[in-house]
Amino acid sequence: MKNHALAKNSAGGVTSLAAAQDIERLRLAIIGAREATFDWTLSDDRIAWDGATEILPIHKDLRRFSSGKSLLSLMDDRARSKCRAVLDDTSQKQSQFEFEFEASSPLGSEWIEVRGVRLPRADGRTERLAGTLKLVTDRVHDAQRLHYLATRDELTGHLNRTSLRYELSEAIGIAKESGDTCAYLVASIDRLATINDAYGFGAADEVIVAVGERLSCSLRGTDVIGRTAGNKFGVIVSNCKEREVSLVAERLRAAVRNDVVSTRAGTVAATVSVGAVCVPVSAASSQEAMLRAEEALEHARSKGRDGFSMYANSPQRETARRKLMSIADEVVAALNENRIVFAYQPIVSAKTRKAVHYECLLRMMRTDGSVMAAGQFIPAAEQLGLVRLLDRHALEMTVAQLHAKPELSLAVNVSGTTAGDPSWLESFVNFVRANRSVAERIIVELTETAALSDFEESTRFISNLRELGCRVAIDDFGAGYTSFRNLQMLKVDMVKIDGSYVRGIAQSPDNQIFVRTLVDLAKNFELQTVAEWVGSDEETSLLQQLGVDYFQGFHLGEPEISPDWGKTETFTCAAEQAPPAAVA
Repeated sequence: MKNHALAKNSAGGVTSLAAAQDIERLRLAIIGAREATFDWTLSDDRIAWDGATEILPIHKDLRRFSSGKSLLSLMDDRARSKCRAVLDDTSQKQSQFEFEFEASSPLGSEWIEVRGVRLPRADGRTERLAGTLKLVTDRVHDAQRLHYLATRDELTGHLNRTSLRYELSEAIGIAKESGDTCAYLVASIDRLATINDAYGFGAADEVIVAVGERLSCSLRGTDVIGRTAGNKFGVIVSNCKEREVSLVAERLRAAVRNDVVSTRAGTVAATVSVGAVCVPVSAASSQEAMLRAEEALEHARSKGRDGFSMYANSPQRETARRKLMSIADEVVAALNENRIVFAYQPIVSAKTRKAVHYECLLRMMRTDGSVMAAGQFIPAAEQLGLVRLLDRHALEMTVAQLHAKPELSLAVNVSGTTAGDPSWLESFVNFVRANRSVAERIIVELTETAALSDFEESTRFISNLRELGCRVAIDDFGAGYTSFRNLQMLKVDMVKIDGSYVRGIAQSPDNQIFVRTLVDLAKNFELQTVAEWVGSDEETSLLQQLGVDYFQGFHLGEPEISPDWGKTETFTCAAEQAPPAAVA
């Protein structure tokens, strides 16, 4: 019996020891997870801690937090309210809770996550709270950093466009409810491109940062600023009457103009132009407010540097805007329904009077069966940023037609807006590269002004196309200021003489001199020439004598949506010349 009792006691001791070891392992695991356990009894407001000393180094003296009252004092108001809501719960079911708070001390601060279980008494009132505390400072700081990056402009630290638009929506909502008015202003740094050219992009960035700081310092604490574009800042001014907007704009402009900006590259005198709109009086939504402020800004910039303009409602402008939006909607629908098509106009050899290639001119087939010329929808597409879609569609249609018709050579246009977009130009080249088998039958037409707008990018684009076998033409030559030296540097293959110099050339000695000089120079640079808007036999004969290589115009062939590609006859019959706008 004695041995049996000893064995039983020994077994009990081993069990107790094992249980104690399990508890210690659990305690160490909780500490390793940077957690502490607590047991808070409401009857005496006492808290028993385990592991808190290890995870709360800034709060070593846990005697300060041995009561619930002292723990609540450690929390911010929001967390304290959540905790009191758990304590005041009267349900008779056990429930879980979770919240975070920032605990501060003279040594610093930590973010703490609290998770636990509420244990009720029989009457439903809270008997105790038991759970864990965990340090989540790193996680909270990471989330705060990501939120900052998502809402802030990287260069200036001000709100980005998306966040500013959200704030503007909130401001408009508050103004509608209260019956007050506020203002949205957009300030644009004047001639930033000139600063880039003169001082370099680094200096321009310094100017952008300095201007942002000056604008911000000119605002009240309740106002909001954000960077909406490369050289533009948007400003929300709350509780601002319409008559006060001009005063705010003048304060912003003066803050920038009154002192030069010191950069590492030198001293810069900067100014801003400002456009403004009063909301919700003149704009009911954030999108509308931003668009109308931009419209006012364009009017301010048309006056020169350091200008200001306030948006004013205009029935004529609203009618024009609605028409613009209607055309844009029609363009999108036509793209989706494959109703954007080509009208093909022949480019005719001066020697043989036969078509050598065709220019692809965009047309929109309307739902009523009528045809809309490019001049009726391209300007709207350019204003609203849809022209890139049209240009891409045109390239894809051109390549598809060349695959289907191995005997064809086609000229496709790149709009001026698209020609200034490096990423789009790269995608254009990549698409041609993927269809290299037809590249030698593609002629890419760039307008003179578009080719010069970014000379370096145009040179790279043209070089890439010619390496793939494409030919490149400069359209509307003579309408701008391109020198033949620029053409030599661009390494194009042909120039298309602007139709304004061709129309009526037989009766204009000045135009004859211009075209003769241009053709002679082109031959020296081994460039082919195309005369546009050719309108009569008399003009074709004269242009041929002047040495023009190719003709284009209604007299020699109208643009056709469904051409007879089998035609090979000589173009000798005069045709009724259409107005130049129809050719464009």
